[in-house]
Amino acid sequence: MTSTLALTVNAEERTLPADWTVRDLVADQIGREVGEDGRAADGGSLGVAVAVDDAVVPRSRWAATALVEGARCEIVTAVQGG
Repeated sequence: MTSTLALTVNAEERTLPADWTVRDLVADQIGREVGEDGRAADGGSLGVAVAVDDAVVPRSRWAATALVEGARCEIVTAVQGG
């Protein structure tokens, strides 16, 4: 049995595997593989920023930042246009 944790992602309640990191969450949200360095595995641009409990998590720390029960995560995607 896999343990899970409950948290909020972009104001939506989610239940995720307990061993997930910010990197896993971003990859799940955008549907692309994200490397250990926080860059897209395909070499393209992600255009994503992440905050956990109101603190921005630098891309270089995504793989090392574990998600915890009750955390509030905001994933913001940059869009072009005007």
